[in-house]
Amino acid sequence: MNETDAEGPTRAGGPPVDPRLLRYAAASRGFFVALGVLSLAQTAVIVAFAWLLSRAVVGVIEGVPVADLTRTLALLAAVVAVRAGLLAVRERVAAHAAARVQSQLRDGLLTAVGRLGPGWLAGRNSAALAVTAGRGLDALEAYFGRYLPQLVQTVIATPLIIAVMWWQDWISGLTVVLTLPLIPIFMVLIGLATRSVQRKQWATLGRLAARFSDTVQGLSTLKVFGRQHRAASSIERVTEDYRRETMRVLRVSFLSGFALEFLASLSVAVIAVTIGFRLIDGSLLLSVGLFVLLLAPEAYLPVRQVGVQFHAAAEGVAATDDVFTVLDAARALPLERTGSAAAGAEADAAVEGELVLDDVAVRHGERLLPPVTFRAAPGTITVLSGPSGVGKSSVFAALRGTVAFEGSARLGDTDVRTLAPARWLAWAGQQPGLVGGSVAANVALGDDDPDPAVVALALALACADDIVPERMLGVQGAGLSGGQAQRVAVARAVYRLLRGRACVLALDEPSAALDAETEARLWTALRGLADDGACVLLISHRTSAHPIADQVVPLRAVVPARQVTA
Repeated sequence: MNETDAEGPTRAGGPPVDPRLLRYAAASRGFFVALGVLSLAQTAVIVAFAWLLSRAVVGVIEGVPVADLTRTLALLAAVVAVRAGLLAVRERVAAHAAARVQSQLRDGLLTAVGRLGPGWLAGRNSAALAVTAGRGLDALEAYFGRYLPQLVQTVIATPLIIAVMWWQDWISGLTVVLTLPLIPIFMVLIGLATRSVQRKQWATLGRLAARFSDTVQGLSTLKVFGRQHRAASSIERVTEDYRRETMRVLRVSFLSGFALEFLASLSVAVIAVTIGFRLIDGSLLLSVGLFVLLLAPEAYLPVRQVGVQFHAAAEGVAATDDVFTVLDAARALPLERTGSAAAGAEADAAVEGELVLDDVAVRHGERLLPPVTFRAAPGTITVLSGPSGVGKSSVFAALRGTVAFEGSARLGDTDVRTLAPARWLAWAGQQPGLVGGSVAANVALGDDDPDPAVVALALALACADDIVPERMLGVQGAGLSGGQAQRVAVARAVYRLLRGRACVLALDEPSAALDAETEARLWTALRGLADDGACVLLISHRTSAHPIADQVVPLRAVVPARQVTA
């Protein structure tokens, strides 16, 4: 989980609003325009309210005719109604913009994770990313509903109100100009204090989510070794840390609110005292003095509220920073990394041809895996063999477009980098990757019009015909044994092949959790699929797969990374 650097209204070294928000969430651009128009209207209403109220009070004191006073009060009521209406409109606009921005950022985050691929995701904590995409982006409601409207209101309203005050009474205007900077100064100091506590709170929340997720996934293993109570105690400790960090954030919030209110109250009191003295000596008219005094709190209010509302939106700000980090990483990828996805949008029909790999080498960090060369024609089975770590699964990852590779990989006359894997590849990995729902829904995953007969056939070919298609599974396929889950994953890949959505079937250790008899049935089924015209790629440590193979491709041990000289 990345730590946020955006704390406090000044974002500590950056602008109050991250420019990346405008880049990655197009809905925010129109939102700022709408806020600007609404802020101008609200400022005009504030000035009109102060002017009409001062006229009404002075009129009562001076004994103006009832008809004139009634008109003033009617206008005052209309202004109050307009002000309430503008606030309601601003709330509605903010809620609508927050919903649209949340949707755009979530879609962008999911797309970016897909572009970065499993290799990038393996180095991140998926639970922490889930917290960011879920609760973190939900907190944008406070960011858009409170902080940003107040920020725009401050930028527009405060200078205009000060200008009106200066025009009516330059002394009061000068007082505001001299005292107003005290509030931003204290806001910066408070923001620096908030940065560390908010950072710790957000990091603790990510750690808590990760710990809970890891514990749930490994609960059966923990129970076998009698360590479930220790895991529960660990979660309890992290939860207590999160409670402590949350209380620290709340303390800073309340103290900052008090400090800002105190400074603003003192500033308004100074203006009131100077106006009072000048009213006594007759150097200032009552109508002007009262008008300026009514505007004084409104000049300080927007700046004060920016600091107060930021604390309510701080969690959303922290989450957007994490989202922007992921989006920036995906944006920095070369275009060819996502060429297959773009090409996949052009056509849905599966492509066919001989699969040819020529010196395909995948780089993992500092290691360069050995190059792999082979030809796999339709109707054949190719087995990749070799010890663990030589890069057998990495070859499949390269074909799926989830890792970059050197060399050439073609299907027929087409570079696989330009093809969407969904158009030609049916794959089942070592992790079944099942989802909650029925077995049939898992087998036909991605098919908008599933065929029950083909689902049953795929289960039979995967030696999973003992599993009822209507059987309901829990999260991550809960309810099945390891071997059953693996067979359902193989059935899903076979289903894609049978439906004509792929011409290459790639299975990574499909028999790892199977007994010898079931494994033999699976090899027979795969041989039958190949004889029917499928191109089958198989990774298996078991030599029992060799008799059904048309070719066995041995992979060498890992070699050191190539040295690049300047």
